[in-house]
Amino acid sequence: MEDKELMEKELLVIKGVCDLYLHGTIESTTAEVHNAFKCALNESLDIQNKLYNLMAEKGWYQTDTAEQQKIDQLKQKYAAQ
Repeated sequence: MEDKELMEKELLVIKGVCDLYLHGTIESTTAEVHNAFKCALNESLDIQNKLYNLMAEKGWYQTDTAEQQKIDQLKQKYAAQ
């Protein structure tokens, strides 16, 4: 397996982990459980960010830049509501 494929799979796994920890944090019934999930979520988000940055550096994670005109249109649309 190539490095790119491995990192893509790692990124998908950590995104899933973040989702689980987020829901665990939201649904926690005690402060202790909430804090445990919150700490795990923050650590997982840090890992996700490092993976993303490494992939972006290597050109393996391409993103599109939003046009300013479209951003302004959305701002106006939701400001009116």
